[in-house]
Amino acid sequence: MSVKKTNVSDQSKIGQFITELRTMKGWNQSEFAKALNTSQSAVARMEKGDQNFTTEMLSKISLVLNREVITLGNKSMNFKISGGYKLSGRIATNTSKNAAVGLLCASLMNRGKTLLRRVPKIEEVHRICEVLSSIGVVLRWQGDDLLLDATSIDLSKMNIESAKKTRSIIMFLGALASRLPSFSIPLAGGCKLGDRTVTPHIYGLEKFGLEIAETECDYQASSKKMKASAVVLYEMGDTVTENVLMAASQIPGWSTIKMASSNYMVQDLCHFLVKLGVQIEGIGTSVLRVYGKRDISQSVEYELSEDPIESMFFLSLAICTESEIVIEACPIDFLELELLKLEKMGFKYKISKRYKGRNGVVNLVDIETFPSKLTALADKIHPMPYPGLNIDNLPFFVPIACRAEGETLIHDWVFENRAIYYTELNKLGANITLADPHRVYVHGVVEFQKADLVCPPALRPAAIMLIAMLAAKGDSVLRQVYSINRGYEDLAGRLKTLGAKIEMVGGF
Repeated sequence: MSVKKTNVSDQSKIGQFITELRTMKGWNQSEFAKALNTSQSAVARMEKGDQNFTTEMLSKISLVLNREVITLGNKSMNFKISGGYKLSGRIATNTSKNAAVGLLCASLMNRGKTLLRRVPKIEEVHRICEVLSSIGVVLRWQGDDLLLDATSIDLSKMNIESAKKTRSIIMFLGALASRLPSFSIPLAGGCKLGDRTVTPHIYGLEKFGLEIAETECDYQASSKKMKASAVVLYEMGDTVTENVLMAASQIPGWSTIKMASSNYMVQDLCHFLVKLGVQIEGIGTSVLRVYGKRDISQSVEYELSEDPIESMFFLSLAICTESEIVIEACPIDFLELELLKLEKMGFKYKISKRYKGRNGVVNLVDIETFPSKLTALADKIHPMPYPGLNIDNLPFFVPIACRAEGETLIHDWVFENRAIYYTELNKLGANITLADPHRVYVHGVVEFQKADLVCPPALRPAAIMLIAMLAAKGDSVLRQVYSINRGYEDLAGRLKTLGAKIEMVGGF
């Protein structure tokens, strides 16, 4: 048995970290001890920092909690933040994570060369690229652009570990539906937000003739002949719309997709598919008519649109730090309701004239923010499919509501457990009451407090913890920031350009 030598300070930190992870999992010490096959008293000693750790025990704890407890070397990354400072300057909105992963999956439909411009270099993109490379897709970065050639693919060589780390892998079903007579892909991963069913994907794709069986470890897909069809989606989801859209785009004849999402990443995919020669009517609406092509093989170039979720991150950050900044290249069509609600709360801002993005499709504006005194809205804040308040923008209203006078009800009805993560802000001085797994009451005004915390395994809840730390006076540490790196490129470096005091540090 090898022993990991830890001093008292290290043991205490590890113990605190284990306690936080156990609590996130919803276990008491007895339940955790049972999973580890040890005693509750041993768990109590670990969490108090009174226990030496063997490397075997640390590995076992990591496995049981499904999170790496400690790393040897520089693999684990954390943010060290000195908060409470006002920010200033200009920051440009990056291109969209969700559009990027959808387009990367769609590149499998094209036997020609696909050039995607300004692809965000984030962990979610890296995982999909690892999968694509492993199955034979030739990838070459050209600065911020990515050239892909999917002429020849072999799914038997798939990088399973990378595939399991991203929910985007589910879109391989639609992308490959007409290309391969049968294939399998691993079960989808991604953010831990409770049960996220694939049933809508199966219902939608089976209408075209794709049969999908779910096993304990993968989805097994097969089709004899794909045919055009009229599909009513089981739910108006972004990823399921993209999946069904990709399948329809490879079938000659008119297909109709009703209850389609018209969100930003779906519109980007539509415009990309049109460049591949697919006919699509109704882009930006909930009903799409698609006339597909059986064999798609042509050189295509597409410029990604900017990410409204990233724009909202900086809006929330500016409000919570009472900063005057200019957020450039905000895709306004996907932020209008968010801005209206903020305006009614008392947020002061100035918006530029609209201008077209580089792809000639997306409408952009620059938003200048000003310190504002906010008041809680009388009505609840909840997401809806586009053109409603974006599901991924909802979490950013939590720290904003902490800075608003009064009580705000936030109803996160889409995901089973995401609202639970919002209460992590209580460790930073917030006053948030969990009503049920979908609703929280946020009481303001509060001053955020410094803390040393671990990132939740979900992108947007992790991002709002970072916002609160940047607003809190004093030194904070946000640990295990892989969740944030999944969706934001060089976030620490970009925040520094606004004057934020933040460093990326390695190790525990």
